[in-house]
Amino acid sequence: MFNPGQLLAYGWNDTLPFDDHTTEGSEPGRVIRVDRGRCDVATSSDIIRAENGEHALCTGDWVTVRASGDTTVVADLLPRRSAIVRSAASGRSDGHVLAANVDTVVIASALDTDLDLGRIERLLALAWESGARPVVALTKADAAENVSTAVTAVTAVSPGSVVMAVSAETGDGVAALTALIDGTIALIGPSGAGKSTLANALLGADLLATGRVREGDHKGRHTTSHRELLPLPQGGALIDTPGLRGVGMWDAADGIDKAFPEIDDWAAQCRFRDCSHDTEPGCAVLAAVERGDLPERRLASYRKLIRENGWIASRADARLRAEREREWKIIARGHRRMYRTRGH
Repeated sequence: MFNPGQLLAYGWNDTLPFDDHTTEGSEPGRVIRVDRGRCDVATSSDIIRAENGEHALCTGDWVTVRASGDTTVVADLLPRRSAIVRSAASGRSDGHVLAANVDTVVIASALDTDLDLGRIERLLALAWESGARPVVALTKADAAENVSTAVTAVTAVSPGSVVMAVSAETGDGVAALTALIDGTIALIGPSGAGKSTLANALLGADLLATGRVREGDHKGRHTTSHRELLPLPQGGALIDTPGLRGVGMWDAADGIDKAFPEIDDWAAQCRFRDCSHDTEPGCAVLAAVERGDLPERRLASYRKLIRENGWIASRADARLRAEREREWKIIARGHRRMYRTRGH
């Protein structure tokens, strides 16, 4: 019987389907950091450096590793049960995985600056789409005024999620947040939101570098430059991510619906099934805006995310079509060469 050893500290549980993926000479592990084709993997007894091989890996992945000559390589990648995916920062039509096999996504937003409700809604859609449970942590509460007002405003745009104010500096709210989260936790948010400071408070030690925000625009300095999985003292593990200056939707229709459930409920009452909630007669969503039941800002945020998600999806479809056409052309050229050879 396999002894998980130190993997227990990195989220091991008996439901992981390693029996279907472990072969002779390989052993289970979890990716704790990825860097230029290589990764650090926690195994039952050690943390080793391995080659990614043919796998596109991400922090949080469960893998098997085996020795290959003088190196260690990732032999297999287990299916991800959840993944935080955004559109690639390059603008390409593929997705960029931020973290894998996450149970709770903690969205950090600083209270010492103006709250960006649209950004919080965007991150909530990303979190819901991942399959994990989102929690909103309003950080730097010690430096803010009218904290309760801010919590109320964010709660109104975070249906189904817990919203709490915390201060890593004073410790206020940290114990409550610790009691709320379990399993593997991913900490996401913009630069300057105090993610690394909050992460250190959850970890119980200053393991991550922190830095001050710029005075001019209150933006952070990206003190976290990579994603790393670290064990939490109370159990579970934490993935701290670099500050997200831009978060694009990628195949996130379900996540958007979960972030805006009231719009989905009203949409079911629209006269037309394909109502776009723009100018159609009998639109229950527009009627809710007119009555004051739905803030116009929130509908505008919903429309923006839906448009963006649709645009990315159309680009992905076009890319897939182009790839299929390219493959068929290669096959056709091969057939023509074969027939010409037969003729000779």
